[in-house]
Amino acid sequence: MARADGQNLTYRIVQALGIAIVSGTYTVKNPFPIEADLCKQYGASRSVLREAVKMLTAKGLLSARPRQGTWVQPEDNWNLLDPDVLRWLLERKISFSLLREFAQVRLAVEPKAAALAAVVATPEKKAAINAAIARMAAADEGEDDPLPSDIAFHVAVLRASGNRFYSQLSGVTETALRFSIRMQNRFKGVRRASVPDHKKISDAILAGDSESAENAMRELILEALNLIEKAESEAETEPRQRSVKVRVSR
Repeated sequence: MARADGQNLTYRIVQALGIAIVSGTYTVKNPFPIEADLCKQYGASRSVLREAVKMLTAKGLLSARPRQGTWVQPEDNWNLLDPDVLRWLLERKISFSLLREFAQVRLAVEPKAAALAAVVATPEKKAAINAAIARMAAADEGEDDPLPSDIAFHVAVLRASGNRFYSQLSGVTETALRFSIRMQNRFKGVRRASVPDHKKISDAILAGDSESAENAMRELILEALNLIEKAESEAETEPRQRSVKVRVSR
């Protein structure tokens, strides 16, 4: 039981420090606290605290050396493919540039994953894609949650590709899509994704039509990318418009 409690405390410390790091709490002027202070702050033993620091180091957020201390790594060194790091960054503030870059990665990966799935997907993997489409259809009728069902579809396609590298992107894909889909749906003024657009992909995969599966997935992600770029453009325009209004009112 004590071990489980220690693991829970370690995870809570990782979450708290991870959020603090990506939000800029620790900087050159406000360096990362020493071990003794963090142990006192979180009521943790040195072994628990060191495990948390080790986990954050593995995510690229920290660097630690004996007798030299621990310091925050530059943002360029952070592991954006770690679901925790990506979630902390997206929770910090809505980042259109981050969502745009992620959509660009999806554009390079998911159409090819869909094409592969059409050729190599096992009956079990096809059933998972079918189940995700069924969930999306149920969500369209208000009988399921639209966000998890949409995510389940994209994750199912990645896993059906038979490519272990694509499959390993499932975690980061799920994390980023939670933010990306919410933003897209708010911008489109709808609460759920287009089931026919997704079903076009699943039908092509089930029919073994790799070219149609790839093209349909590409169209879907291009629409998402265009929405993100449009939302980013409007977000940049709003402050300028407010600034002009303020100057005019003076």
